[in-house]
Amino acid sequence: MDDKIKINLQMAGLRYSVDIDRRDEQTVREAAKRVDKRFGAYRSRYTGDVSPQMIMAMVAYQFALENIQLEQRHDTQPYADKIRELTQLLDNHLKE
Repeated sequence: MDDKIKINLQMAGLRYSVDIDRRDEQTVREAAKRVDKRFGAYRSRYTGDVSPQMIMAMVAYQFALENIQLEQRHDTQPYADKIRELTQLLDNHLKE
């Protein structure tokens, strides 16, 4: 069963119509709300000759930076490598 719905999102003074899975509606709406809120904050901070496109680029940059920082915080590869190294040391020591 196809459980898609069409919703309208308001961001940066523009309306976007998107098709999404029904189960994702709350998350999608929250994401649009956060973009719009951050856009408004930048808009009030940078008055004058700053275009909406430049402001939206800064919003996208800020979200991308936060996403990368979260990915790095949850990167468990260095720990897995260290565990593998210590396991090998223990194996070698127990074989002696």
